[in-house]
Amino acid sequence: MKLWVVLKLYLHNMKHVFALIFVLVAAQAMSQGIKMPAPSPGQTIKQDFSLSSIEVNYSRPVIKGRTIFGDVVPFGKLWRAGANNPTKVTFGEDVKVAGKELKAGSYQLMIIPTAKNWEIIFNKGTNGVFNYHSEEDVLKVSVPTSTLASNVESFTIQFGQVIANKCDIQILWEKTSVSIPVETEIDAKIAASIDKAMSIDTKPYFESASYYFETGRDLKKALEWASKAAESNPSAYWVMHLKAKIQAKLGDKVGAKATALKSIELAKAGKNDDYVTLNQKLIDGL
Repeated sequence: MKLWVVLKLYLHNMKHVFALIFVLVAAQAMSQGIKMPAPSPGQTIKQDFSLSSIEVNYSRPVIKGRTIFGDVVPFGKLWRAGANNPTKVTFGEDVKVAGKELKAGSYQLMIIPTAKNWEIIFNKGTNGVFNYHSEEDVLKVSVPTSTLASNVESFTIQFGQVIANKCDIQILWEKTSVSIPVETEIDAKIAASIDKAMSIDTKPYFESASYYFETGRDLKKALEWASKAAESNPSAYWVMHLKAKIQAKLGDKVGAKATALKSIELAKAGKNDDYVTLNQKLIDGL
């Protein structure tokens, strides 16, 4: 047999050998569970809110040069608000979403986007948009879209405007953003807990006075509690500062100034310049 024929047969057989080796190596790598970066990585965010929290579990696809809304995410069709597994939102207590009541619990978050408004759907199912049943919808609200100045490359859900009883769930991707307003009722719950706490031996005078002052409740009662808190902890400059603020709000400028000066004295002894500044600003504003 000619030499070139032998070489040709040899190389042909070696190609099969190399192919077999490649397959075996790849299979071994898969069997060993080599971890690769996810194209749409998952994220869990949790926000302390009111007397509990809100948690969101979702995946974060990226733009990668594509047109997203109106193309990759069609207008007028149900979208899973992310990628991979269904996006899940868990509320630790009863809330109102865009003014509508929603019970505490976990829900699938789904969206029907249009150019100017998004329909936000909270659904009690677990199987996502590919096994969607409208009878499992618990709440639907409509929120307007806003246009961003620059692209948000990774699909993002975050919390904004967080205060004691209100926050926004914000969704941003490409140059589009929406804010879903969430609020809850806490005044009655806190007032009831204060009433209960005041019936025991160790009374939370400072915390109760602070809450009454911040929420504009009975300021005379707040002053009474602040005074008792100051009596029980006479070196607490922060308590004296609260008392001075309550006195100022009640119109007692003389009393507020005297208390603020005492708070400054205590703050200097405690080496806390922040409270020195806060009290001085209070005095200047009387």
